[in-house]
Amino acid sequence: MRHNKHHASLGVTREHREAMLSNLAASLIEHGRIQTTLTKAKALRPFVEKLVTKAKKAAAKTEKKDAIHLRRLAHADLRNEDAVTKLFNETYKEFANRNGGYTRIYKLGAQRQSDAAELALIEFVKADDPGYKKSKGKKAKGKKAKAAPAPEAAPAAEAPKAEGEAKS
Repeated sequence: MRHNKHHASLGVTREHREAMLSNLAASLIEHGRIQTTLTKAKALRPFVEKLVTKAKKAAAKTEKKDAIHLRRLAHADLRNEDAVTKLFNETYKEFANRNGGYTRIYKLGAQRQSDAAELALIEFVKADDPGYKKSKGKKAKGKKAKAAPAPEAAPAAEAPKAEGEAKS
């Protein structure tokens, strides 16, 4: 069975994909923002967010051996000692009060000239960024808008009847 086997293949072998995601993640950690194709950015997002979560868990651990274990797991995925050091010593602090959603993808609306691939920016979200506010939905707004004018219209409709009855 193929349950839970979906991933963006990116048109390359498994080894190439792992190396590519590792290099993209190291660049993102080092620079904070990178430009790549939209497909690679979407594949990179869960990869990087899992690494940030490991760094946050390592900081919360009181036992040193647990923190070292998480650091080694991150190094196995990231394969860049400088990036792992920066992630575990500096970058994770920006997300101490954030539960997930550490990266943001912006579609650039441009296409690469060579192969017309859609380009995107992927960056770490700032610590003080509140993000988007969730709307309550179109249905809730529509009901409120319809409910408010109805009581106002009812007394106005009754008033002409009373005047009409008085005239008769």
